[in-house]
Amino acid sequence: METPIKSKVFEQFSEATRTLLNPVLKDWKKQGGKILGYFCSTVPEELITAAGLTPFRMRATGSTSTEMSDAFFSSINCSFPRHCFNLALTGEFKFLDGVICINSCDHVRRIYDNWIRFVPDTQFVQVMSLPRKTEPAQVAWYRDEINLLRGKLETHFGVKISDKTLWKAIKLHNETRRLQKKLYELRKKEKPPITGSETLAVMVAGTAMPKAQYNNMLRELLDELSGVEGPGDHRARLMIVGGILDDPAYVKVIEDQGGLVVTDSLCFGTRIMWVEVDESLSDPVEALARYYVADRPSCPRFYGEHDNRANYVIDMCREFKCDGVIGERLMFCDSWLVEHYMLGQDLKAAGIPMLKLDREYITGGVGQLRTRVQAFLETIGR
Repeated sequence: METPIKSKVFEQFSEATRTLLNPVLKDWKKQGGKILGYFCSTVPEELITAAGLTPFRMRATGSTSTEMSDAFFSSINCSFPRHCFNLALTGEFKFLDGVICINSCDHVRRIYDNWIRFVPDTQFVQVMSLPRKTEPAQVAWYRDEINLLRGKLETHFGVKISDKTLWKAIKLHNETRRLQKKLYELRKKEKPPITGSETLAVMVAGTAMPKAQYNNMLRELLDELSGVEGPGDHRARLMIVGGILDDPAYVKVIEDQGGLVVTDSLCFGTRIMWVEVDESLSDPVEALARYYVADRPSCPRFYGEHDNRANYVIDMCREFKCDGVIGERLMFCDSWLVEHYMLGQDLKAAGIPMLKLDREYITGGVGQLRTRVQAFLETIGR
């Protein structure tokens, strides 16, 4: 399934998704700019921008092996950290000026332990502690974590992150969220001008280039898509729910079977932009802590929030007129295993079909994926 996009700016977004050090980042580095990698969408990238750096969401794009990292991770560890750390060991992340890890899960948390010992040429490596609840006490905890990181960034990079600078970064990132939401609004149409795989490429690119430049490019793409219609030959409108998914090729396999992905609950999708940071507060760090812990749509990392997550998925299905939901889970991710089971019960009660798919980080087993999606679309019967 393809749309009529013949856009230079979209090709730039696609290239940024297919590579780690994309041309925009290369230009940034040539101009003396610094790039700071970070794991998990709960790391406050606004703070990185306020420090004058470009935030880069860690991916393992281009990885073909975990041969070296398998010495540090077991075979029952998630393949995402294994591929990421393998690239670190082979020097593929040398373009980064530092890395921020976080205890989003035990698998990702262990990257920090290994990175500081076995990738010694990275001068700035930090770890953040993310709470597991969304109550005021946990917001206060994360506020302290953000302030600790703020001080470390100032000391290491020789910068001053004032409240004024931080508010400016928050406004810039909120602008990104508004533009991305406009892109999603186009997908509510009966014949959307952009597919789910193409949208994912645009979203991933937003985590791999300076936000001001990305915003200008996204505005250009939105102008090009205005008034454009897609082919409209899909068999069903689908929503994808899961954790890290940064490979548009995976979504394209689904859409090539006739299932048009029109929305999602992904950490490269709506969960990073459907809600904005509250600009009405007096303290920018408090605003960031509330946003990343309590305000935005959560993932199973946070306890006691399942009902809210289920309602979010059901509401999105109705808003985007979805015929079914596909749950994608990386192998050995216990959090998403339980979440998808519980979500399946909620969706069944709401009359919404759900297909649960397990996968490795590197897209493989395409034949089996096609077969299962085809069977799912037959059961939907649209």
